[in-house]
Amino acid sequence: MARVPIHLHDFQIQPARYHSDQATIVDWIAAAHAQAEITLQAPPTDEARETLVRKFRKLVRRFGCSTDRIAFRNSSLEDFTHTDWDRMRIFQLNKFPSGRPCGERSRFFSEISGEAFEQFYAHESEPPPVIIHVTCTGYVSPSGAQRLVASRDWGRSTEVFHAYHMGCYASMPAIRMAAGFVERGKARVDIVHTELCTLHMDPSQHLPEQLVVQTLFADGLIRYSVSRARAGKPLSNGLELITTREEIVPGTGDAMTWMVSDFGMLMTLSRKVPDHIRAGLGAFLDRLAASAELTSGQLIEEAIFAIHPGGPRIIDEIAEHLGLRPEQVSASNAILSQFGNMSSATLPHVWQAVLADPAVKPGTLIVSLAFGPGLTIAGAILRKTP
Repeated sequence: MARVPIHLHDFQIQPARYHSDQATIVDWIAAAHAQAEITLQAPPTDEARETLVRKFRKLVRRFGCSTDRIAFRNSSLEDFTHTDWDRMRIFQLNKFPSGRPCGERSRFFSEISGEAFEQFYAHESEPPPVIIHVTCTGYVSPSGAQRLVASRDWGRSTEVFHAYHMGCYASMPAIRMAAGFVERGKARVDIVHTELCTLHMDPSQHLPEQLVVQTLFADGLIRYSVSRARAGKPLSNGLELITTREEIVPGTGDAMTWMVSDFGMLMTLSRKVPDHIRAGLGAFLDRLAASAELTSGQLIEEAIFAIHPGGPRIIDEIAEHLGLRPEQVSASNAILSQFGNMSSATLPHVWQAVLADPAVKPGTLIVSLAFGPGLTIAGAILRKTP
């Protein structure tokens, strides 16, 4: 009996509440770093305070992600829209130079993720058999997914699973989990990403790597479904899942980290991350292609590459290393420009962009690549359906 393909479909993006251009956000971050240091040092004169403002404006502009590749970013937190420190929800930096502690940030995450689930399912009358909640930016129990199921009295119909703390590559294990549930008879699995990356900035951390993180990451909320086509109900405008693969690169355990700190989640990024990816990617792509009875040469020649835009350098170096044409990575560059890096929610945004692009014809292969702590390389091969 022929295998019935598994598809990703029905992508729904829920834009975060506040939309800002990158230049405005970079200026806000510079002001936040200056205010954090003013609170710590308590400089006695206006001139001394202005010196700190100039210092951090120069520092953030030097090391932060510029506007040439990131045009906009979204946040669920109103704090980023003004500099009235007294009325900040988290970044009341005139009193708390690191921002409010992790507990208050968790409460805010709980509010926003709960609202996101309610909005995603506002018009849903039929309970989904499975919901997988994906995030690495907030942990509360019951989760937004569980609260939704309880409020709708879906508890006897819907199972909730959590795919947490994997970082930017988490959509890959999430679709692998979903495919497993579908293979075992579940009619549909919904995957919901709620990433509030901007919630975890610490303006008292002035290291260059932290300035990169703070000017790169943004908030992202997206839902999509995984299922098989049912008799008489063919799936259209979706992505057929062909194969997936995941590996941890030896000797890279400290290249990227993500841990709970006193003031939210703390990320570290080594400058060597692109080098590690480049060193391991060729052999990884060979193995990924072989699992679909293809060659990496075929993929490089024929496929669109949906690369997680961890940053401009990641996309550029992979494209150069594999010899990809600009149109093969255009969706990744577009999402980076429009949204920034939304951690695990980013790659689903790229998939949705590929689906919406009429220039990408049905039948086109899509190679997805993402990277995260470990250092983990995750990949999938998909095919755009009619």
